[in-house]
Amino acid sequence: MEKVSDFVKKLMEDRQFKGGNVASGFQKIIEQIKNDPEIAKFLQDHQGELAPDAVDRSAAKLYEYVNVKNQIKAKKQSFAPGYLPQLVINDHLIDIAYSASPEVIEKQRSQSLARRIKTVSMPKDIKDARIAEFDGADPDNPDPNRYTALSMALDFIAQMKADKKTFHPGLYIYGPFGVGKTYLTGAIANELADNGIQTTMVHFPSFAVEMKSAITDNSVTEKIDVIKKSPVLMIDDIGADSMSSWVRDEVLGVILEYRMQQQLPTFFTSNFSMAQLEQEHLRINQKGDDEPLKAKRLMQRIRFLSREVEMTGKNRRPV
Repeated sequence: MEKVSDFVKKLMEDRQFKGGNVASGFQKIIEQIKNDPEIAKFLQDHQGELAPDAVDRSAAKLYEYVNVKNQIKAKKQSFAPGYLPQLVINDHLIDIAYSASPEVIEKQRSQSLARRIKTVSMPKDIKDARIAEFDGADPDNPDPNRYTALSMALDFIAQMKADKKTFHPGLYIYGPFGVGKTYLTGAIANELADNGIQTTMVHFPSFAVEMKSAITDNSVTEKIDVIKKSPVLMIDDIGADSMSSWVRDEVLGVILEYRMQQQLPTFFTSNFSMAQLEQEHLRINQKGDDEPLKAKRLMQRIRFLSREVEMTGKNRRPV
């Protein structure tokens, strides 16, 4: 097998390059092929696998390899943006394979994670929430007002990682405004996404408004189906606004009934405890009618799907 320097010398002596017809740019490439340490190392490492005339017959591929590397080094766009050339062996000759750059891999990972978390009327920054950044997550200085909720969240994540097929109840996290209830559920969603588990996060008061608008275009059933069938569902801020009987029974009730029957993990955040949600919110509709049996029926589903935990502490929202 020829050395790189011998191959280049042969190229330069070939008649098609005589008479000063070689473009200066190509001459530079040829010189770089001759001196490229990666090409030299590849040839040395694979001597026994390459044909004796592999360098000569792979001239175009070597040219492409060095040319693309130069474009990337100069931060110019190559014909395969974001992908790096690698020398490989193909039928005893030298060929090129392209692999994603670290930047492309990270972008693909982020996009994959984003596809695993669907949000409906949720703050955009909730997708950046992380357990490690949850205020009070420091194991050396745990916040007792938040430790139980965090501990239960970690237990749920561990259980889902270990066994995705078994039903694991979600959490019903309640407490004052701004203590981090929504942030914690977002952090849980991201941890699940890292493990290939899809989550849907819904700001329920906004979703209720959207559902009322969906009546006009007959898309109620379609929108409910998307929410109710999510592998993991997080219903944020339940109880924040007064709820009509229709939203309670035909929207929330249908979603929770399906999830209970299918045993799908469901999370809730609220300013109300479960008892308060039932007595002060669900049983009184927008017209002022008292419907305790319907409220109790709904709460049975919420209690089946989740485990109640209180989160207190200071208001962390910007003033």
